Amino acid sequence: MEQFETKYLTPDIKLAEYNGRLFKTEVMFEHHILVWFISGETKIVQSDATYTFSAGDIFLIPRNQLATVINYPKDGKPHKSVAMHLTPKRLKDFYARHKISRSFRTLQKVYIFKKHPLLEGCLASLIPYFDLQEQLPEAIASIKIEEAITILRSTDKEIDSLLADFEEPGKIDLMDFMQRNYMFNMTMEKFSRLTGRSMATFRRDFKKAFHTTPQ
Repeated sequence: MEQFETKYLTPDIKLAEYNGRLFKTEVMFEHHILVWFISGETKIVQSDATYTFSAGDIFLIPRNQLATVINYPKDGKPHKSVAMHLTPKRLKDFYARHKISRSFRTLQKVYIFKKHPLLEGCLASLIPYFDLQEQLPEAIASIKIEEAITILRSTDKEIDSLLADFEEPGKIDLMDFMQRNYMFNMTMEKFSRLTGRSMATFRRDFKKAFHTTPQ
């Protein structure tokens, strides 16, 4: 019997476990998602790249990225992972108190971290909390998320370029974007946002580019 179970410490920290054959979904996250893989395997398919992750891998999916995510068990173990949402609100609060060291390197769409005991230890330390009968105090959750951000910055000097970037998508070439991302089953609202347009402007520019109305 297929079963998908998600345990939340807070809305920003969760443990997901899936023991079915395969789970597939299309996503666009509004927050950066830091993921630590415990078991199983995940394939992330974007318009111009495909990534495969398995036990022990740690990666970050930036916000405002379209992707197809495919989760499945491996080696007799369920798909199991810890995910931490790094929201703009929390990151803005963090960077208001810390000096930014930004480079201007173009970061890859899915950010893959090298194995490091500090980062692995931080995320592994969350596991016992999922057995709590009561809700984890927000103050402790905030400490754990800030710990993760601090470790990311100490182990990767260029991560500020991603985490401290709070700009919303600007207006881009609609035809080029849609030709690269038409396969994603997203709402018109999300497509308009990602191309830096209002709904009305998106409809107008889409009709001008493709000589038909968006569906």
